[in-house]
Amino acid sequence: MQPQATSHILMIRPVRFGFNEETAESNAFQDAEIAAKTKDVAQEDALEQFDNMVAHLKAAGVDVMVYEDTEEPHTPDSIFPNNWISFHQSGKIVLYPMQAVNRRLERRMDIIEDLKSNFQVEQIIDLTHFEKEGNYLEGTGSMVLDRRYKIAYACLSPRTNAEVLDAFVEATGYKVVKFNATDAAGKDVYHTNVVMCMGDSFAVVCLQSINDLDERLMVRDELEKTGKQVIEITLEQMNSFAGNMLLVNNKRGEKLLVMSTQAFESLTHKQRDEIDDYAALVHFDLSIIEGNGGGSARCMMAEVHLPEK
Repeated sequence: MQPQATSHILMIRPVRFGFNEETAESNAFQDAEIAAKTKDVAQEDALEQFDNMVAHLKAAGVDVMVYEDTEEPHTPDSIFPNNWISFHQSGKIVLYPMQAVNRRLERRMDIIEDLKSNFQVEQIIDLTHFEKEGNYLEGTGSMVLDRRYKIAYACLSPRTNAEVLDAFVEATGYKVVKFNATDAAGKDVYHTNVVMCMGDSFAVVCLQSINDLDERLMVRDELEKTGKQVIEITLEQMNSFAGNMLLVNNKRGEKLLVMSTQAFESLTHKQRDEIDDYAALVHFDLSIIEGNGGGSARCMMAEVHLPEK
């Protein structure tokens, strides 16, 4: 059985971070008011928050591989690499089709080439051709992977297309659990990784966002069938990025659940205690990144599950 978490994390250090107009229509988590107030300091403040997160993860024993973004082309969301690439224990790398044209520029083969010096790459599966048809699947934003049981949970949205999901299944052997999720305003949730977080023996999930009761029951049953304790969060907590967390290991094999301070503070004491049975809770102030980018801690980390050389 494959491990759910890894200690190898890839992160992209931002150079020209800011509010991305191209993604705002489908991402209700982007806050135009925060963006307007922080426009002149967004890059500077995001960089400070990014560097603080990296420093603390490294101090906790996580192997964080940081790559610098480039000035050109301008990629305001490069801080969220999990949307364009995923890495698998089979040695496979998957490249994904993304909705926003300026996000497609984030894909960097130089990073893949650099990783090859320490990790085995058997195959690169390129799904980006779906962009020509207007069909998208934005990596481990669109899918939350149960790597132990090879199940991909996916809420369908303009950025998460069923046809591309089928292509992912064919290429990787995963099973897909598809469902629909909406926020408090009734808008499609843009990415599954704000709805749920996958642990090895637990899952944090906003079942309240799944309006179809049959689908809600299906998701819960699937999680429980694989031995997960289901820790439910509310729509309000989801809106505070309490679903956007990632389980990582450190080099000593200890488990950490990484989240933002906003997410941590939204959790009840009971929820924190439940999670603490499985992993230590680690949190950072990511408010500028969350407000401008509409993504949080999980989005900032691409887990490198490739076999080491």
